[in-house]
Amino acid sequence: MKVEQIYTGCLAQGAYYIESDGEAAIIDPLREIKPYLEKAQQDGAQIKYVLETHFHADFVSGHVDLAKASGAKIVFGAAAQPTFEAYLAQDGEELHVGKVTIIVLHTPGHTMESVTYLLKDEQGQDYALFTGDTLFIGDVGRPDLAAKSDLTQEQLAGYLYDSLRTKIMPLADDVLVYPAHGAGSACGKNMSKETFDSLGHQKQTNYALRANMTKEEFIKEATDGLLPPPGYFPLNVQLNKQGYSSIDHVLNQGLRALSPNAFETMVNETGALVLDTRKAADFSEGHVPNAINIGIDGSFAPWVGELIPDIQQPIVFISDAGREEEVVTRLARVGYDNTLGYLEGGLAAWQQAGKETETLPSISAHEFAQRLKEEPQPVVVDVRKPSEFTAEHVEGALNFPLSSLNQHLAQIPKEQPVYVHCAGGYRSMVAASILKARGFDNLIDVVGGFKAISETSVPRTAFVCPSTLK
Repeated sequence: MKVEQIYTGCLAQGAYYIESDGEAAIIDPLREIKPYLEKAQQDGAQIKYVLETHFHADFVSGHVDLAKASGAKIVFGAAAQPTFEAYLAQDGEELHVGKVTIIVLHTPGHTMESVTYLLKDEQGQDYALFTGDTLFIGDVGRPDLAAKSDLTQEQLAGYLYDSLRTKIMPLADDVLVYPAHGAGSACGKNMSKETFDSLGHQKQTNYALRANMTKEEFIKEATDGLLPPPGYFPLNVQLNKQGYSSIDHVLNQGLRALSPNAFETMVNETGALVLDTRKAADFSEGHVPNAINIGIDGSFAPWVGELIPDIQQPIVFISDAGREEEVVTRLARVGYDNTLGYLEGGLAAWQQAGKETETLPSISAHEFAQRLKEEPQPVVVDVRKPSEFTAEHVEGALNFPLSSLNQHLAQIPKEQPVYVHCAGGYRSMVAASILKARGFDNLIDVVGGFKAISETSVPRTAFVCPSTLK
């Protein structure tokens, strides 16, 4: 038996490959299916099942393409209602992969169709639990993401409480827990950076598995402090439920090399958004007018989903040479399939063609400190999360989190310098590029963000430990 976790850091997502005696199962695969097909081929195995724990909201699963390519059967729990052909397994049903057995456990709560898969080894012993978004390491799935549900989040949390206590907690402590997500995912509140653990350790450390916890206590704790989910979540659920375009089609369309003239024409004729995926420093030095900078080397796909509300939005992009396929693939992972091509030759080709470029000034934290001393009423915009801002911030700074920046445009002056910072420099350039595209021309990005600022003499509020904040 082989069990492999395939973890994708930018989405904080775990897919799983299980192989035994020439047969394989894939759990919660990502959109690009080639790695799974290659693993099975290397093992001389046939993919028998594509197992889905639920209709994912934060990414588009590869279940449809993988089933077509491998001949595997797509499996959901009995409460799922996909519009494509799939096998709906009953609670407690056994699925056989080579010499191992996978038991389907109906575990509603995160969503009503959620299931957990219990893997028994060749000797019939409980070995691992693939919990999807039902149970994370240190947390549980948030109960407010069920698409078109008539149930309240409190009612869903009640179902989740029952699922944990009747299906998961009775299992032995040495069973391994393999969740669908880790720290950084918006599918939970406070997940651990660890990507798997023993169930016994989770019973000791995970607040949601306290032995003496009442249902009322669980509901309160599971629903407390939930931030609004990203707007693209329901759209991804629908794609996972109804199917989607082939990833090959998306790649062929998105990887069209566009000359500067063709790139400009594409933007003008389609209304395409210009997405610049280069590093913040490169964007600062020069970029195509009205481009939005979301760097490929950060939390790229989640921020695209957070900031571009329409997954059908036409997109053309600029990237570092050789990373074009990576950009299109990572956009497709979260359902942004309408990528129409990229600027061939990058910004250098654009400049050589005599096209207009713009810059966005960046300064060091030390220069920022000096300017604050010289300017009477500086405007400082902190785009970190409210919890980060509350813990410690520059005195007098305005907190307009990146995720809700558009709601605060009227509060940001256009006629005087505006200093923008985040924690480390990634989000601030994203924010500054959005503001610049909306007509703000006096923006200055602070390189290194609050981390760098905290090493200067800039006056700051007293630090408050985030763990004490509610």
